[in-house]
Amino acid sequence: MLHIINKSPLSNNSLDSCLRVAQSGGDILLIEDAVYAATTGNAFEGKIREALEKFKIHVLQPDLEARGLADRIIAGVSPVDYGGFVDLTTANNNCQSWL
Repeated sequence: MLHIINKSPLSNNSLDSCLRVAQSGGDILLIEDAVYAATTGNAFEGKIREALEKFKIHVLQPDLEARGLADRIIAGVSPVDYGGFVDLTTANNNCQSWL
């Protein structure tokens, strides 16, 4: 399953809810303001590093670039472009958007 999160973990609990409820082995895609969670030096860095043991975590590269964060991706998080976003949605049987 592909879990898509678009809210910043600093202002919303979508990421926490996803990590608590989702089954291991799925894909997580961070888009829009959720990309802040995929950067080094933020309050959620530890949670992301821990989650990398159970999930494949991806981040939308254009959203990172728009926020000036492209050089701060946590090791192990995979940047994807819009084509990669489409590939993730087709590679997974189900998609869950966390609001």
